Amino acid sequence: MAVVLALLLASCEPGQRRSGPLQQGQAGEPRPTPSSAGSVAAIPAGRSSQTLTVGGVERTVNLYRPVGLVEPAPLVVMLHGGYGNGIQAETSYHWDRVADSGRFLVAFPDGTNHSWNAGGQCCGPAAASGVDDVAFLSEMVTALRGQIAVDPRRVFVAGISNGGAMAYRMACETDLFAGVGAVSTTMLVDCPDPAQASVLHIHGVQDTAIRYDGAPGEPYSRRNAGIDGPPVPEVHAAWRSHDDCSAPQVTVAGVLTTSAARCPAGRAVELITIDGAGHQWPGGDPNTLAQRLGAATPSTALDATARIWDFFAAHPAPAG
Repeated sequence: MAVVLALLLASCEPGQRRSGPLQQGQAGEPRPTPSSAGSVAAIPAGRSSQTLTVGGVERTVNLYRPVGLVEPAPLVVMLHGGYGNGIQAETSYHWDRVADSGRFLVAFPDGTNHSWNAGGQCCGPAAASGVDDVAFLSEMVTALRGQIAVDPRRVFVAGISNGGAMAYRMACETDLFAGVGAVSTTMLVDCPDPAQASVLHIHGVQDTAIRYDGAPGEPYSRRNAGIDGPPVPEVHAAWRSHDDCSAPQVTVAGVLTTSAARCPAGRAVELITIDGAGHQWPGGDPNTLAQRLGAATPSTALDATARIWDFFAAHPAPAG
């Protein structure tokens, strides 16, 4: 697969963050290692940031913990798109508000130079340098579990574009996640025998960067061809097969078409398409700079963040 980066730029106000306990945030403070995370202070309420060293490289993880969060808590890992970062994804897509109402912890890790190594030569610097983002995200989840009691049945991963493809890679190559929420993306790794997981995919029918039909998308630069698939319906069908699901039921409500399949053990695989929508996070904040580079104005037909959380909340991993 050819390289592509989602046109999602980090232009939002990051806000004030407090340094978390995995690594030092201010001069003179101790820098406990991830292996000692169980002995350090709990993740503070509100926004905070941590650094985690994986493979000798420091990586940044931004966090949001609602005030009064009860443990064991659900955990959502949200992966930004190419050219974005964790704080941009947090603020642009309103995850803090949904976390407050849903009562869950959210992690917003930063990719390498605004990119994730999502497979299929995607995307940008992370793929070019062979960054092991599967190892990084796996160790991040383990480290967070050392600081807060996480509900093992309610660990989820979401992402958009390059980050959505990385979410699929995590579902294909680990057994960490009960569910996946993928927006404006496709699956770029071979996935013959993944752990079973519930999957919700949201895609604009008029997305020209990662096309719904799997045809080559518009390149983000003259040096790179656009991504060429696979088609989103094939990804949806593959996960229905992986999860032994029944035939999907299709409903249409205005510009939204939902194809929902029920699966054993309470799992589900759903695809929501938005007619007239392009490459964007539905319900997110518009980004003028991103739009100049080709991103679409976010659709208001769906609040993707709230819809993904509702899906996650309804589909924890089976007990036992």
